[in-house]
Amino acid sequence: MVSGSEQRFIKINLITIVVTLLVILAGGIVRSTGSGMGCPDWPKCFDRYIPPTDVSQLPANYKEKYVAGRLKKNEKFAKYLESMGKVALADSIRHDKSITIPEEFNPAKTWTEYLNRLAGVAAGIFLLLTAICSFTYRKTAKRIIVLSILNIFVVGYQGWLGSIVVSTNLAQWVVTVHMLLALVILAISIYTYNYAKQLNKAPSVIMYRILWLKGFLFFTLIISLVQIVIGTDVREAVDVIAKSLGYGAKASWISKVGSIFSYHRDLAILVVITNAVVYKMVTDRFSGKAAPLLTARFILITLLVQLLSGLALAYIAFPPVAQALHILFSTLLFSLQFYLYLLVYRTSTYKQ
Repeated sequence: MVSGSEQRFIKINLITIVVTLLVILAGGIVRSTGSGMGCPDWPKCFDRYIPPTDVSQLPANYKEKYVAGRLKKNEKFAKYLESMGKVALADSIRHDKSITIPEEFNPAKTWTEYLNRLAGVAAGIFLLLTAICSFTYRKTAKRIIVLSILNIFVVGYQGWLGSIVVSTNLAQWVVTVHMLLALVILAISIYTYNYAKQLNKAPSVIMYRILWLKGFLFFTLIISLVQIVIGTDVREAVDVIAKSLGYGAKASWISKVGSIFSYHRDLAILVVITNAVVYKMVTDRFSGKAAPLLTARFILITLLVQLLSGLALAYIAFPPVAQALHILFSTLLFSLQFYLYLLVYRTSTYKQ
């Protein structure tokens, strides 16, 4: 029997997952509109809690001021990297000329980035509520409490890393780590949500060996994770090309990216094949309204949207809507695959 406090935790945890996905969508909109540097400082925006709407509201030397601020923050970050033995990375940040280039004030980009930050604050609040509500499991499932609190620290680190993304002028590897941490936050939330839901249920019993399904699902997760990392690298390469061309000649961007786009495209074929195999394996072992089967169907729908948005990016000159959808649905695909893995992992295994 699930108590009222446990039901509250499950609901808030689910809301947290949805809000986190919305934050990723907001981040995708920021990337697709080139608004990543809309706010040149962090956590405030132009030293304000509510950003300006016109350049007249800024001091005459605002460009130099925020460049100086970035350089100061980057020096601290470089020393932090050196303390970890990452001397080459530290030097690359110190000598990155792009960091010294000031950004022109653009109210649309500023408010796009500001709304993205507000979405991040909302996610942080729900993660905090999830951690508070997790104490209902202090006698039955302490791992839920530990992981929920851990997620607070991860999102705190993610917020700090977001400030580094700004100060390094969207350095490619920092953006990639920022994306991977978002997946970690999602994975922890999905795990605690599933664990809480299944806590008072007996494992499903099916008379088939599912060891191969578990293993293959884990393989598809790794493939999707690699695809997301490569996709982030492609996005960064496109940004560099777009900037060098003055954001014109969009139809030529992909052709200038190079081999990394080919890797991303070819790996997409593997993603389709592996998920098709997963769907076949799930349908062979589950029927009716079984949660693994329903999740596998959602995976196929998500994969279809992901493919269509990817084709639009490659052949219709990077429409902003497709960019945001591509980021969102790649994350949603990973989330559903991880949830399916958790569902199948719990299922009891018997030999035929």
